[in-house]
Amino acid sequence: MRPLPREVFESLVADALDAVPAELMALLDNVVVLVEDRNEDEPELLGLYEGYALTERGWQYGGALPDRIMVYREAICDVCSTAEEVVEEVTVTVVHEIAHHFGIGEERLHELGWG
Repeated sequence: MRPLPREVFESLVADALDAVPAELMALLDNVVVLVEDRNEDEPELLGLYEGYALTERGWQYGGALPDRIMVYREAICDVCSTAEEVVEEVTVTVVHEIAHHFGIGEERLHELGWG
């Protein structure tokens, strides 16, 4: 499907973040969520977590730049046929990347159905 306009897509990402339980969102630490068109190195990638999971942070972490969750607009729209599928994929991608922040790996996410 043709990529949704950036403003529409960003609002879907905001909606997905709003759907995450407040207790979980309160535990996010030093993370920013950004929308980009594509990942330059892996254009088919739907999302990416860049940073240090909470489980990997030690005493040296203080003063670090924010971790980044990237959600790739064009790549997600490429794999979806309808607007409803885009909404679902954005939600799955946002949850998936937030889970990486908490140290949950790919294998476990696939087992839980968030792969």
